[in-house]
Amino acid sequence: MDRPARRRSLVARAVLALTLALASAIGIPAALGAAPAAAATATATATATATATATATATGGTYQQVSDFGSNPGNLAMYTYVPAGLPTGAPLVVALHGCGQSANDYYTGSGWPKYADAYRFAVVLPQTDPGNNPLSCFSWFDSSKDTRGNGEAASVVQMVSRAESLYGSDSRRVFVTGLSAGGGLTADLLADYPDVFAGGAVDSGLPAQCAGTQAAASGCQNGSQNLTPAQWGDKVRSSDPGYTGPWPRVAIWQGTADYTVRPVNGTELRDQWTDVWGIGRTPSTTRSLPGGTTLTTYDDGNGNPAVELYSVSGMGHGLAVAPGSGPDQCGTAGAYFLNTICSSYYTAQFWGLATPVSGSGLPAPSGLTVSGTTADSVSLSWNPVGGAASYEVYRGGTRAGTGAVTGTTYTDTGLTAGTPYDYTVAAVDSSGTVGARSAAVRATTSGRAPACYTTDNYHQTLAGRAHQSGGYTYANGSGQNMGLWNLLVTHTLEETSPGYYVIADSGCPA
Repeated sequence: MDRPARRRSLVARAVLALTLALASAIGIPAALGAAPAAAATATATATATATATATATATGGTYQQVSDFGSNPGNLAMYTYVPAGLPTGAPLVVALHGCGQSANDYYTGSGWPKYADAYRFAVVLPQTDPGNNPLSCFSWFDSSKDTRGNGEAASVVQMVSRAESLYGSDSRRVFVTGLSAGGGLTADLLADYPDVFAGGAVDSGLPAQCAGTQAAASGCQNGSQNLTPAQWGDKVRSSDPGYTGPWPRVAIWQGTADYTVRPVNGTELRDQWTDVWGIGRTPSTTRSLPGGTTLTTYDDGNGNPAVELYSVSGMGHGLAVAPGSGPDQCGTAGAYFLNTICSSYYTAQFWGLATPVSGSGLPAPSGLTVSGTTADSVSLSWNPVGGAASYEVYRGGTRAGTGAVTGTTYTDTGLTAGTPYDYTVAAVDSSGTVGARSAAVRATTSGRAPACYTTDNYHQTLAGRAHQSGGYTYANGSGQNMGLWNLLVTHTLEETSPGYYVIADSGCPA
C-alpha cells in the first residue's frame, strides 16, 4: 500500500473509531436493545437531581414539576418554567432533552428560559423515565409510543393541554423543539399533531417516522434511507390522515461533523418538510450566521419562511449554544451543549416569538423603511403615531440601543458587514406602555460578511478550505501551515475573499 493510501486508511479507521465512541456515548445501544446497568443508574441519578431542583427560579420565574396532567400513557414527567407575571394568551414552547439528559439539564443548558423571560412565554420540559429507556432516550423509533394517541406522544400533548389550562397559553402558538432522541420525537409530534403545534425545531435529530422499531433506529442515525422527498412527505401525511393544513413551520439544526446522527438526516428532514409544504427544494435565501453556520430558507407561497435548515460547520452531536449575556447568546456549554451559536435565539425568531400577536396601548407605526446602509450601520424611518412620547426600535426581536428614540428616525450602529438584519418599531405612550410592533423590514449592511469555519484539519481539507501535503495541512490561498493532517488538530479558518483562507484562531474576523 502506498503512503497516501495508507494515510487515508488510517484516517478512515480514526473516523470509524470516533463514530463508534460517540454513538456509544449518546445511547445508540439502547435504541438497539442494549441497556448497561451503569447507564440506568446514571439516568436515575439525573432524574433525582431534576426532582430535587424542581422549585428553582430564573430571573424571577418559577421552574417546577407538575404532577397531574392526565392519564400519561407514556410514563413521562412534566416540568415547567413560567416567567414571573406571565399574562394569559402567551405562547408555549415544549423542549425535549436528549439521551442521557434530564429536564433539569435542558432547563439549565439550552437557553430557553432566557428567551421565555425576554419574549414572554411558558416552557414545558418533558422528562422520560428510566423504565421507558435506561439511557433516558425518548422513544422516537417505537410506533407504539411515538404515534398520534399513543405513548410518549400522547403524554406530551396532555402536558400541552394542562399548560394551556394552568397558564392560559395561546393554543395557536404552541411550539416543540428537541435534541437528538428528543429531536426525533419532535419530528414525530409535528407529524402526529399538526393541529396542536404551530412550529418545531429538530436539533441533531431524525425525520418524522424514520424508524418504527428499535432494530431500524441505527440505520436512520447512520445513513441515508434512500427515500424520495414525496416518500418522506408521505410519512408525515399518513401520521394524521385527513389533515390538510396549515402545516407547522420547521427549523432543522445539524452539525456537519455529527457522527451520531449523520448530517444526511438534516437533508432528509429538509426534503420531508418542503414536500409537505409543497414548496420544492430550491432555496429562497442563503446566508451566513455566527459559529460557521449556514442558514438556508425555503419560503411558502406567500414569501414567509416555512422550512429553515441551519448547517453548523464542524459541529458534532449536540445542541448549538453560545454562552454570554448578549441578546443572541444563550445556554451553558457542556456535554451535548456545544459552544457554536445560540440555536434557541434563532429558533425563537423563526417562530415569531419575539413579535407579539398584538400590542397594548398605541397602534403599530406604519411606513417603516430602510433609508440607508453602510458596512456597519442601518438607518430607518417611519410615520409618526399620535400620542407617542417615544419609540423603541427592535433588531431581531431585541431592543436596539439603550436610549429613548424621540423622533421618527433611527440609525443602528456597530453592525457586521454584509449581514442581513430584521427591524420592527413600536410607539411608547407617556405612561411608558409599549404599543404594538410594526411589520418587519430587512436591511443588509454593505461589504462582505466574514465567513469562519472551526473544525479539525481533516474536515477542513474535506470541505475544500485547506489541502494536505506530506502529512501537514495548509490553508487554501494563504498557504498557512495548520499542523498535522488529522482529526485531533483544530483551527478556525476565515475566508477573507473567495477561496482565500487565513487562520483566525484568536477570533473572527482575524
